Amino acid sequence: MQARTPPSLPSNRHGWRRTATLALGAALGLSGLAPLQAQTGKPTAKASATVATSATDKVALISLDDDPRYATRRLEQAYPGHPGGRLLDAVQLGIDDSEVALRGIRHGLALQDARATRLEALPELLAKLKQERAKFWLLDLPPEGVQLAVKAAGSTALLFNLSAPHDDLRGAHCAAQLLHTLPSHAMLQDALVQYLAARSWQNAWVLQGPSADDALLLAAWNRAAKRYGIKTAGIRAFKLSGDPRERDLANTRLLSADRQHDLVTVLDADGEFARTLPYATQQPRPVVGSNGLMPLAWHPQWERNGGPQVSRRFRKLAGRPMTGQDWSAWIAVRSVVAALVEQPQASAVGHAQALRSGHIFVDGAKGPRLSFRAWDGQLRQPVFLAHGDGVVGLAPLDGVLHPTDVLDTLGIDQRESTCKAAP
Repeated sequence: MQARTPPSLPSNRHGWRRTATLALGAALGLSGLAPLQAQTGKPTAKASATVATSATDKVALISLDDDPRYATRRLEQAYPGHPGGRLLDAVQLGIDDSEVALRGIRHGLALQDARATRLEALPELLAKLKQERAKFWLLDLPPEGVQLAVKAAGSTALLFNLSAPHDDLRGAHCAAQLLHTLPSHAMLQDALVQYLAARSWQNAWVLQGPSADDALLLAAWNRAAKRYGIKTAGIRAFKLSGDPRERDLANTRLLSADRQHDLVTVLDADGEFARTLPYATQQPRPVVGSNGLMPLAWHPQWERNGGPQVSRRFRKLAGRPMTGQDWSAWIAVRSVVAALVEQPQASAVGHAQALRSGHIFVDGAKGPRLSFRAWDGQLRQPVFLAHGDGVVGLAPLDGVLHPTDVLDTLGIDQRESTCKAAP
């Protein structure tokens, strides 16, 4: 089988165009592993992120070709809170934005778009990356893929989970070398419930989907609701089905007919049912959760703290709005650079220790300086409360207190954590 060259990617903000080429043989059954290169025919900063470097580290964005989150139909639907496209442009933006810092330490980053055709082919790709000494692994993978990457990397690479919000990756399945830049389910639900408590919206009618991910959302909701005193007036299961006998399970008016509630919380990891719910409930009630008012890692209409500039640069590069997953990839690269600036010659273990110490801060264009938690590797960060047209609030909300860091009111605090791994 002969390797193919993907189409040219959009130009970056300095006018260079980049192409991705295959660096792994077809014998591996893999695609898309290659450094991004400039097409100008002369040395440029973008080929390795800086000029006249004394050292260059490989940054691998690891994903799956058959990831259902990036199926054409899913991307066309553009469900709120879901990825808007592959994260390669967001990673490149992170490198572009870090050019000055990297030049200051005479360091370079070589970006590789590393894709396995399917989950079963992922171990082979990971073994190749380990052999090539790729030091930083950016994981755009489902939870089972993240666990495979942790096992394969050991202590040879520093891993960033970009797109899996699952709490168990930060708990029972945590790892010393694994950091998380996307907010967890617990963080997102804490942010949402803080806002509800501040508005005195006390009684929630919960609509839950049938999938395992919906069950995880419900567990996170129940934990947050208990924590902040929000009552669940009732829970109804919904189901989208072509079976006429199950038609009522998707009837929004029947599912929301109860009168004893202030709001409707919809927990729908898929997103298709949740999109039909606002303005379609039996009672005139606000919808929150997986549609309506949502907790998000990023919103392109954020208008403070340098947010418009980040969103504008991303849109110019990628041709679409920035999502929470894009922001997660961008801030992961910024974190890599912060660690390199602090300790240019450190090993992956050294960088993990430095980042999880809480003494390295990154600017995420959200206001406060961001740092990683020592106990589970999660990036502390504010969470937006937003709808399709804009941001209405930012959690933690005013008045919410914590003994050491108010950002730790979002998600699993140290005393609650089940993570036992430390670098």
